[in-house]
Amino acid sequence: MNIIKMIVGLSNPLEKYKNTRHNVGSWYIKMLAKNCKAYLTEEKKFLGFTGCIKINHYSIRLLVPNIFMNINGKSIYKMASFYGINLNQILIAHDDLDLKPGIAKLKYSYGHSGHNGLRNTIDTFNEKNSFYRFRIGIGRPLEKEKIAFFVLSYPTNIERLLIKKSILNAVRETFILIKMQDKLKNKSII
Repeated sequence: MNIIKMIVGLSNPLEKYKNTRHNVGSWYIKMLAKNCKAYLTEEKKFLGFTGCIKINHYSIRLLVPNIFMNINGKSIYKMASFYGINLNQILIAHDDLDLKPGIAKLKYSYGHSGHNGLRNTIDTFNEKNSFYRFRIGIGRPLEKEKIAFFVLSYPTNIERLLIKKSILNAVRETFILIKMQDKLKNKSII
């Protein structure tokens, strides 16, 4: 199990996308940063907003790409390369159509499940390594052809509350995951 060194929230730029379902990954990063009393600042060389938090004794880089979702991998790769971070040391938070609002699940695997931001990240890194993902449920429209409109629209008030609750739980789970990794790492030394 690799220690997480970077956490990313997939997103689209521009004010009009800020509160859409597709940007829930960035909502997670902002809540995590706030919980750790950290700030995100724009770093043009990484094409996004970055910060750094400390969990246990680990410094973990935060990133919210400020480019379109289908090329988020470019931003992630730039920052990861700069700091010498491998894909399997990154946790990526993203919206998930297959989970209902209010549900967030941690997954460690290789694959994109049809998500364009994940697909681009995998293609950009050109690796077949598994990586950590927080799948944040946004639900799914009844008609498949309405998916693009759905993810780029605002959740209802009830959905928004459920999503925020699931993100808060994901933030708590992040602390547990890092502490668990630390224990496992220290155990393997003995």
